[in-house]
Amino acid sequence: MGNDDTLLDRVAIRELVESWMIFRDNREWDSFLELWHDDGVMMTTWGGKASPQQFVDMANKGFADGNRVLHYCNGVTVRVDGDRGFAMSKMRIMQRGMVEGVLCDATCIGLNFDFVERRKGRWAITLRQPVYERDYLTPTDPSQTVHLNPEIMARRPDGYQRLAYLQEGLGHKIVPDMPTEVGPRREALVKAREAWMRGEPLTWPA
Repeated sequence: MGNDDTLLDRVAIRELVESWMIFRDNREWDSFLELWHDDGVMMTTWGGKASPQQFVDMANKGFADGNRVLHYCNGVTVRVDGDRGFAMSKMRIMQRGMVEGVLCDATCIGLNFDFVERRKGRWAITLRQPVYERDYLTPTDPSQTVHLNPEIMARRPDGYQRLAYLQEGLGHKIVPDMPTEVGPRREALVKAREAWMRGEPLTWPA
């Protein structure tokens, strides 16, 4: 939990994490962009590596095309060492769309790894990397059943297979190796976090 000397910094970082969800889902993009450093990086399954402005542009295009995505933030833990910070938060991604002719809700549960930095007295996000731990797919009409193609499912790691299935059906090119609950990508991400908190250069994404 840190100590009282870092309390205000930890509160400021937590506010960044929680505000991300609110501003993103309400499409309050000017406020959203203020959460980031100009050279920040956002990682997603459907867009890969993007600058904050590129992410906004892609999200706006998706919304105009009918994509509907919501986010939920639960517990947050924060570490601070000088002008470096790191937040890990429980998250839920909820996206609605057609899957094999059936309107479905895809839900993915996981974590957000937020690398943050204080520059000129201002905390902001340098990198956000979601970690996808478990997902499921539910028809919005409980009387319907959706049948998934096992070959399409096999293209993605367990953790975001169903979310990716929906997103790929919407025309997105899916990143195939995002970090999940276990595995080498998750381990590499944790190593990048520890290096970041030691003051070393950011080594993620590789």
